[in-house]
Amino acid sequence: MTTFASGTDTLTRDALTVLQPGFTGTTAPDWLLRRLGEGLASVGLFGRNIASPEQLAALTAQLRAERDDVLVAIDEEGGDVTRLEVRTGSSFPGNHALGAVDDVALTREVAAELGRRLAACGVNLNWAPSADVNSNAANPVIGVRSFGADPALVARHTAAYVTGLQSAGVAACTKHFPGHGDTSVDSHHALPRIDAGTSVLGERELTPFRAAIAAGTRAVMSAHILVPALDPTRPATLSPRILTTLLRDELGYDGLIVTDGMEMQAVAATYGIERGSVLAIAAGADAICVGGGLADDETVRRLRDALITAVHTGDLPEERLADAAERVRALARWTATASAPTAATAVARGPGVGLSAARRALRLTGGEVFAPLTEAPYVAAFTPVANIAVGAETPWGVAVELVRLLPGTETGSFAGADAGHAALVAAGERRIVAVVRDEHRHPWMAAALDTLLRARPDTVVVEMGVPQAPPRGALHIATHGAARVCGLAAAEVIAGR
Repeated sequence: MTTFASGTDTLTRDALTVLQPGFTGTTAPDWLLRRLGEGLASVGLFGRNIASPEQLAALTAQLRAERDDVLVAIDEEGGDVTRLEVRTGSSFPGNHALGAVDDVALTREVAAELGRRLAACGVNLNWAPSADVNSNAANPVIGVRSFGADPALVARHTAAYVTGLQSAGVAACTKHFPGHGDTSVDSHHALPRIDAGTSVLGERELTPFRAAIAAGTRAVMSAHILVPALDPTRPATLSPRILTTLLRDELGYDGLIVTDGMEMQAVAATYGIERGSVLAIAAGADAICVGGGLADDETVRRLRDALITAVHTGDLPEERLADAAERVRALARWTATASAPTAATAVARGPGVGLSAARRALRLTGGEVFAPLTEAPYVAAFTPVANIAVGAETPWGVAVELVRLLPGTETGSFAGADAGHAALVAAGERRIVAVVRDEHRHPWMAAALDTLLRARPDTVVVEMGVPQAPPRGALHIATHGAARVCGLAAAEVIAGR
């Protein structure tokens, strides 16, 4: 049983309990362990905290030695957004690939396997799945993180993912409520706005969240988006109308509500993280996610003190803070009783389901006349600016796998107005495999392909984002995601394996 530091009063413990901070390094710093002893109940992990499964298991054991019921959270969606395999790319295709297959049993199995791996490393809360309906093709932050553009498809796969993940003893955190799919702005940088009416929102955005709630999701993450039809003044994370009236009262959700990262500019630039955190708890949120960019004791102290001050000034009812803290503790109790697999079990289930799913997600155009390559090609990767949620450090593409299958394969990365010509020069006489990601969102990328295909119509095109643009090339492969297994599945086709 956890014993709190003497002198820590109930209000201070509650203020610490509702925080989910991050930290830097692959071992827990002294300040974090001290805060766990004072009442901090959750810790958020990111790619910077993970070197290997063994190191991660040692880290979570270190945290539990200080507080045995700590919630260890991570942003492990699989696919493009991976923390477990941040340096190599994920062994699991992401949501868009699973939606392309549209086999709910497969989605449930992938989520269960991912959950087993998390649980074996001591992680018990996953900020996933994304239940956003990707109805806006220009969306810069959701894309392949969504199961698709059809609300019914997204709903059934969201429910399957929640069920699979939680079968491994890892709490699901369905996001980003009330739905981030119809946005053209990344909330990491500014405040997105959705101007749909209530009927559209009810039929489109809310349908997957209803399914997640029915499936028993243990947590829901709010979105930093403005939805005027629901609240014309405050973003969802800070809106009592959205978090309490809609999510709690109308949809009947009774689990933990977690905010998206409070340091994101959609909230931080307007409200600041201290006032934003107070408003979020007052609106109905139970846990404040902070630490993707802010990861130190000073941030924890500032947020703790802001919550305590707000109680003293009457801006935050003490009973609301106490209720939020109790919901955090309730989830911790659930994770303590949920069955977690052993490391041996997680390894025994193996990598097969992820690769199988990635192969099934491939969509080929021109494959009936395509002759697999027998000589090493040149891989031209047309590389867009990395999405913050994905992380620039996570590798993507097909080059690594083609090097293994066709030794001698070379690669280069290209961007901008002259990308197509530069790729032609670099490739020389070698066969070209052009790799793109969301061609439809990047005019320079489409122009680069135009240049390549005019000069080299035998070019193979691999689209690793949302396949919105018309397929072209001697062979067009849509992978529906840029996870490592998606690249492997595409490379197998190119090399005839």
